[in-house]
Amino acid sequence: MVMYPLADIPVLQLSMPTQDPDRLLDIGARLRPLTEEGVLVIGSGFMTHGLPFITRAILEGQVPGWSADFDAWAADALVRGAVDELAAFRTRTPGMPYAHPTVDHYIPLFITLGAAAHPDRSMRTTVEGYTVGFSKRSFQTAV
Repeated sequence: MVMYPLADIPVLQLSMPTQDPDRLLDIGARLRPLTEEGVLVIGSGFMTHGLPFITRAILEGQVPGWSADFDAWAADALVRGAVDELAAFRTRTPGMPYAHPTVDHYIPLFITLGAAAHPDRSMRTTVEGYTVGFSKRSFQTAV
């Protein structure tokens, strides 16, 4: 609604058929021809999403270290186009598993990266900041 208040762009919602980053990158690559026709591919989810770890301090505006550390790591990897590093998040990321006790808010990023014309190029952050201690970083790939 914010991006297209006139609702003049078709939307097709897909479920996540797997949590495997490589398979999701492949699905994104299969969607790439649609982007060349002007179709917008969006992956949705906060960059961090540790709901079980919300504390009173977080509700009062404190950003927990695990959220800030994960966000900084992801931002750096996105700027460098380090897709392999982003895919190894389960073992290489600071803040895991607090930042993502479940990965459903993180893994849509791999479909969008796969759909990008150049997933290994630098990504541009379009939204940054925190809501209830969670990183809401959003980025745009090069077309």
